[in-house]
Amino acid sequence: MRKFYLMLALLITMPVLMQGQVAKYKAVFTLNFIRYIGWPEAARQGDFVIGVLQDSDIARRIDQQTGGKKFGFQDVVVKQFNSLDEVTDCQVLFVSDGVNFSRNAAQIKQKLGDNSLIVTESEGATEYGAMINFVVRDEVLKFEIHKGNASSKGLQISSRLENMSSAIVL
Repeated sequence: MRKFYLMLALLITMPVLMQGQVAKYKAVFTLNFIRYIGWPEAARQGDFVIGVLQDSDIARRIDQQTGGKKFGFQDVVVKQFNSLDEVTDCQVLFVSDGVNFSRNAAQIKQKLGDNSLIVTESEGATEYGAMINFVVRDEVLKFEIHKGNASSKGLQISSRLENMSSAIVL
């Protein structure tokens, strides 16, 4: 009987553990994207701000990984936004799948500056302005890139990042 309860507990917690691993990888990938983006001079002024919209787990993980670190000469600052109304200008904005990006894309883009990278995790988000979008294909976490959206904001995506993506939209 003990084995049954142990197996039941493992089966119940397994999706939570898997979800935690996915969040961990999304946080790590988001931080690594920064290195493979050609940022315009305007984005290299002041603090380097990474915003996270409606995902406290991703925000916490990014904050833990960046604690006290710099991007070039800029201090890295992580801001957690609990609602769309709280969003302010930042160099990178991670938008969780809890936000209906297709419906809120115009408002999100309006709140951001001219050189902001938008990273999402919603199917089809690149069609609405996201530059990088996490997707799960064949049970594997991947990401797709929309070069046109990035270049319209003055961001250049390196060929190394393109080679790592699962799909590139020009």
